[in-house]
Amino acid sequence: MYENFKNFIKDKNHICVIQAENPDGDSLGSALALEEALEGKTVSLYCPVDVPKYMRYFAGWDRVSNDFAYRADAIIIVDTASSTLLSKLIDDPVIRNCLYTMPVFVIDHHETEADLDFKYESIIETTSSCCALLYKIFKENNIEINAQCAEHLLYGILADTLGLTSPSTSSDDFRAAAELLDDGAKIADMEERRREFSKKSPRILDYKAELIKRVEYHLDGRLATVRIPFEDIQEYSDEYNPNVLILEELRLVEGVEIAVAIKTYPDGKLTGKIRSSKPIADQLAGFFGGGGHPYAAGFRIYEDYEVALPELVGATMKLLDAE
Repeated sequence: MYENFKNFIKDKNHICVIQAENPDGDSLGSALALEEALEGKTVSLYCPVDVPKYMRYFAGWDRVSNDFAYRADAIIIVDTASSTLLSKLIDDPVIRNCLYTMPVFVIDHHETEADLDFKYESIIETTSSCCALLYKIFKENNIEINAQCAEHLLYGILADTLGLTSPSTSSDDFRAAAELLDDGAKIADMEERRREFSKKSPRILDYKAELIKRVEYHLDGRLATVRIPFEDIQEYSDEYNPNVLILEELRLVEGVEIAVAIKTYPDGKLTGKIRSSKPIADQLAGFFGGGGHPYAAGFRIYEDYEVALPELVGATMKLLDAE
């Protein structure tokens, strides 16, 4: 079923593994796991943005670079098949040329339909996480999973399933987690590192309080939104992603069924992160050309915030009324 991946890597010497411009635990775990699994090959890890500090509990995060590996002879893209999430690469004429001329393989687990317009091979399958999909690919192709690879895969699965508690979690994820522990992943050590890197400074805690004060409620409290201006992104994102600080808090508010954090940029770009207690987050993102999972999704548009917010409220109302 996954033999096309083994055939793809067979004659490659230098592979560039690409994450999208919104790295998370699943994409980082996927990239690092591939680095371990592609033994005997040169592997370059690329992300167009810096790995956020709160994700640096991954051993090897510092090998992820903003410098594209132009000398690679193949590309593997993990955790996305969306042109929107690869726009920084596509907008760069030199990297774009590489995407259109080099062999490319895409591994993604999202339900959103792929819209990449360059030629590529792929394994795109709806699963809880890209790391869960990679685990199956490695197992079927008899690719060795050493202890470090097992740790990266387990981290990614736990990150995208909220510790094996999200609605997308399946019994396969529990079996994979158990087998990855057998392969050498040390979950207690992993969790200790994650907790250490997740600690917030007093400054970040104060900022979280500010974000909570900015929350707006719509549709009789069923939709909660918060705006994150570019000044906040500049000041706080490297230390702690504002989305991460606020979204789960919003989902715990009584009556809230949809939570959306909207970042605004000077060039008119808006990015929205959606978390939902109902399986409609991907549909809501789809109104704005985005996508993702039924309970977690995102979008990017170029529009004034004052115009976009009423559109978001209207789209949310339609989806909730249709439930």
